[in-house]
Amino acid sequence: MPQHEAKTCPRCNVAFECKAGDISNCQCSGIQLNIEERAFIEERYHDCLCANCLQQLKSSYTLFKEKYLFNSK
Repeated sequence: MPQHEAKTCPRCNVAFECKAGDISNCQCSGIQLNIEERAFIEERYHDCLCANCLQQLKSSYTLFKEKYLFNSK
């Protein structure tokens, strides 16, 4: 039987259920992160985040890249 764990997002303090034992049904499974986005988030947080924060951080990384990496003239 898959294990589910009640967690609190370390970024926004919202409670959510982590389904690491059933990852395809976990709230985070709908958010696709590339290697760079994962590294950006993992540098800042060491535990699961809620789907909303994952999406916000994904967007933040995109803005960061556009501002600092692609506009370095």
